[in-house]
Amino acid sequence: MNTLNAGEICSRIVVVAERATPLAAAARRMREQHVGCLLVVDVTDAGRVVVGMLTDRDIVTAVVAEELDARTLRVEDVMTTDVVTAQETSSFADLLATMRRKGLRRLPVVDARGLLVGVVTLDDLLEVVAGQMRTIVQAIESGQRREREVRR
Repeated sequence: MNTLNAGEICSRIVVVAERATPLAAAARRMREQHVGCLLVVDVTDAGRVVVGMLTDRDIVTAVVAEELDARTLRVEDVMTTDVVTAQETSSFADLLATMRRKGLRRLPVVDARGLLVGVVTLDDLLEVVAGQMRTIVQAIESGQRREREVRR
């Protein structure tokens, strides 16, 4: 677990939107893709640069709760712009520490040039830990089986 880095853990299939995307279209994309978050990117010649994040919670708290018309808004009107990213070389421990310290459930992962390569979520980290726990349980069970066979 300690040797895994963000580039190995992250999902490289990321649902994105651009700033000018109509908010209603972004919400439909979230529904169609079964995601609660879109990474907002500027597309450059070099690749995609993360400039914001739009969550279902952003839409509820900034639009629905304020009784605004989502049809008149664009992603950039609602998105969070102070996005924390992780380098693809960031360790598992660094990812977890950043998420805990900043109170985040997801982190965009960028390469050395700052271009989007993926996203890592708390669920992804939990999956890694669960895999390690399964390996520990298997080792315990194997030891118990061996003990029973030796002591017959």
